[in-house]
Amino acid sequence: MVASRRPSLESTRKSVIEITATGMEAAVITRLKTTWDATSFDFLINNAGMGATVPFEQVSEELFDEFLNVHYKGVFFLTQKLLPHLNPGGGIVNISSGTTRFANPGYSVYASMKGATEILTKYWAKELGGKGLRCNVVAPGPVETDFNNAAIRSNPQMKERLASLSPLNRVGSAGDIGGVVAFLCTDEAGWINGQRIEVSGGINV
Repeated sequence: MVASRRPSLESTRKSVIEITATGMEAAVITRLKTTWDATSFDFLINNAGMGATVPFEQVSEELFDEFLNVHYKGVFFLTQKLLPHLNPGGGIVNISSGTTRFANPGYSVYASMKGATEILTKYWAKELGGKGLRCNVVAPGPVETDFNNAAIRSNPQMKERLASLSPLNRVGSAGDIGGVVAFLCTDEAGWINGQRIEVSGGINV
């Protein structure tokens, strides 16, 4: 996703647009021209992802490569391709996971890719700061979405168990995460750089 900076959180939320994965650079430029009559943008949100709960001993090389391509290689080279179109004063937000801090059985391949992205974000913050770009990580905890075949939404027992791990006694919603991402795309967040912000309701504190 790409976002155009606006003076308020609400308008920033509205400005976020989704782009298809195929022909990404060309698709971004086309959408920028038709939506904002521009060829550059302020923020890149790396949010593409896939999920699967697979024990370490059962992870195939094919599945490993698929996760690698989506969660790390795609983030790395997509950002590299779009970097010339990012405006100074903008930035990059990479979506990671709370499972880089706490272990969840079956998530070894997913969490390790997200961990790699968190390290990459620190390097981007260091290397791209001279271009006036900020780079941060947002790491959600359990969120009730369609992710991983809507595992939380379609499994009341799992939802209840995960909710019990948070002092707030619930799982997250898309809005819980989106508000933080939107904030990072505002001028008020202009001094936040190279940070991992976990948005998990305090799970496993």
